[in-house]
Amino acid sequence: MRTLTDLSESQTEQKKSQPEKNSGSSFSGSSFSGASAHHESAIKHVTGRAAYIDDLALPADALHLAVGLSPVAHGRITQMDLEAVRSAPGVVDVISVADVPGHTDIGPVFPGDPIMADGEVLYAGQVLFAVAANSHRAARQAVNKAIVEIEERPASLNPVAAVEAGDLVRPTHQQISGDWEKALDNAAIVITGEQFVGGQEHFYLEGQACVVHPSEDEGVVVHTSNQHPSETQKLVAEVLGIPLHAVTVETRRMGGGFGGKETQASPWACLAALIARRTGRSCRFRLSRVDDMRVTGKRHPFHNRYRLGVDAHGVILGGDINVIGDCGYSPDLSDAIVDRAMFHSDNAYSLGEVRVTGHRARTHTASNTAFRGFGGPQGMMVIEAAMEDIARRMGEDPLTVRKRNFYRDGRNTTHYGQTVDQTALLHELVEQLEISSDYWQRRKTIREFNAQSPVIRKGLALTPVKFGISFTAQHLNQAGALLHVYTDGSVMINHGGTEMGQGLHTKICQVVARELGLDLEKVRITATRTDKVPNTSPTAASSGTDLNGQAARDAALKLKTRLYDFAAEHYHLDREAMRMENGYLVTGLGESEHRIAWGELVQAAYLSRVSLSEKGFYATPLIHYDRANGNGRPFYYYAFGAAVAEVSVDTLSGEYQVDRVDILHDVGDSLNPAIDIGQVEGGFVQGMGWLTSEELKWNDRGQLISNGPATYKIPTYGDLPPTFNVSLMEGHPNSMASIYRSKAVGEPPFMLGISVWAALRDALASLSGYTQAVRLDTPATPERVMAAAEAARINLRHAADGGQSNGH
Repeated sequence: MRTLTDLSESQTEQKKSQPEKNSGSSFSGSSFSGASAHHESAIKHVTGRAAYIDDLALPADALHLAVGLSPVAHGRITQMDLEAVRSAPGVVDVISVADVPGHTDIGPVFPGDPIMADGEVLYAGQVLFAVAANSHRAARQAVNKAIVEIEERPASLNPVAAVEAGDLVRPTHQQISGDWEKALDNAAIVITGEQFVGGQEHFYLEGQACVVHPSEDEGVVVHTSNQHPSETQKLVAEVLGIPLHAVTVETRRMGGGFGGKETQASPWACLAALIARRTGRSCRFRLSRVDDMRVTGKRHPFHNRYRLGVDAHGVILGGDINVIGDCGYSPDLSDAIVDRAMFHSDNAYSLGEVRVTGHRARTHTASNTAFRGFGGPQGMMVIEAAMEDIARRMGEDPLTVRKRNFYRDGRNTTHYGQTVDQTALLHELVEQLEISSDYWQRRKTIREFNAQSPVIRKGLALTPVKFGISFTAQHLNQAGALLHVYTDGSVMINHGGTEMGQGLHTKICQVVARELGLDLEKVRITATRTDKVPNTSPTAASSGTDLNGQAARDAALKLKTRLYDFAAEHYHLDREAMRMENGYLVTGLGESEHRIAWGELVQAAYLSRVSLSEKGFYATPLIHYDRANGNGRPFYYYAFGAAVAEVSVDTLSGEYQVDRVDILHDVGDSLNPAIDIGQVEGGFVQGMGWLTSEELKWNDRGQLISNGPATYKIPTYGDLPPTFNVSLMEGHPNSMASIYRSKAVGEPPFMLGISVWAALRDALASLSGYTQAVRLDTPATPERVMAAAEAARINLRHAADGGQSNGH
């Protein structure tokens, strides 16, 4: 019998002998958009000079904030005595909800998020009060002196039961395409299934943190690790009862966000702003890892059910899909998140005549929130599970069934009425990956291996991704930018997007450099600030570059047009033949070519009193969605991708390893191949972690017990597949007029991790000779895999005795 250790050693040797396949691993000489330029803060990152919130210098009299949290998931506060807290050493101020001068509800879209508990406690970890002291230690020690009594009440922790009881944070929504009941009645085969898809902790390296300085009059300046500075500006102003122009919010960079700082960075800024205004002193607030995990929401866990009718060839005719999102105690962004799960319950497949229903269950846990993919991954899991089920029922390879059900000519309209463009790209991408990964030969080899291996079983799966790009809330699809050119020719760009390590600022600088014909070193970016570009959208929905890149380009084009007009008049040049290249304004060709250095042009324009500053704006066209009818075009375009994963599973212990991964991903015409490949690699590994090792656990009282790295396991370097081949699809620019025909790359690669889960199911299916699909909830921990392997063996024995299979 071959062990996992034996396999690992052989794969390591295989990788050493394998030629380098990762494209985009070296940097091009050009720094324009489309080239592999280094991240604009790369040197600062590796040398430690990049400043994060906890690195910011504070005045000598600055205060530090800590919060008292509820140990109870649901109850009524009967006593909260804070006198001992106030008299503790170093304490300067203590506040509860009664001390808030303005709004006490800071729900980002819908009400339901109190800044601090107001009589009723709604989850274990809810903020009860806040303490400001002269040191962080003094504040944390003082918190423990509070006398709090809570009359505990039954906590709702089961989202399925909550839906059955009608306990929802938002109304149920449906999307219906055709006569789904008739499709089921007429189907040759009906596939049914259920699955639990676990949540995920964001586990950003930099936790929730902010620094707030009181400013003149009634205002504050907020430095925050934050994906949505404008929303934080609004909420801080409302909590303080002051106008928005009195609040300035700044974000230079985040040490990771992943959606966890889209709405849930605001409460801490609001609390710190309250203290700063009450005391007249600067205030720093940072959550410890344990408190951060207890207090903030996660990726929504989902309970999915599906009933699909297929024809004799395994082609889906229609059916009924139900998704239940565990939203926690309040709406937060759950309405849109469950919507996106519904939008993506088809993934890359035509569902035919189908009803998709999305429920938003209320439970007494932290309010779940945005996380990379924003519900899309949980929705895709429905149909990917069904594809495996259909394949086992049909006795065919899952890839064959998947390809047969892809969107295609004649069936290229989604269940919400949007036409899927570039379906040929999807087919070509998968075919290329089949060949480059040697899928079919490896399938043959793996089947032969499994036939001879009683314990270690290998699995192989190729899964696609089709992900819609745009905010599903139409008004968020807008962006602004501010461009300055200084008299020495250096350029400063500012925009509404935020940098969380994904390379957004780098790409924006490349866009400006490209439009003005300058080296990248000439262009610098400044911190995102609400007093430079107002009313910005969150950096989310994979739209950061799409929106802000177009806004920056708009500003650069306007400024370039003004400089062309000036140069034509000032230098008596042909206006129509002008272009910017390599640091020069150029007109004419050959002997008639005339070149003016960028610095000279800028100086001349300044002396002639020509404005060297410009603002830009962009709003995504075409998108709309009629919620009443569940129909429209919510996405500007789709990004595609596919991954092949190979795993080895010890079917007695449930332990497994990922042996090899091959990825081909569609980013249109890449703005920066090196950064894009990094996003694909990182997204895949994070998606793999969500589906395998990252398990959130609560006790019976609703208290999170997986609240740190000792009990919550994100993937590490050792979890990387020994063979990891990542390539970008070439020769397929975006069919829509995105920034230089590129495509978003933030969220779509995350769903590539589904291939690992599918490969695990494939390995388990080998226990029945590939005749039965075994249910495998996520995260697919070794315990779950072991239980699924045992269930497969029981089902096989039961089938051999003349009984029924597992219900799939």
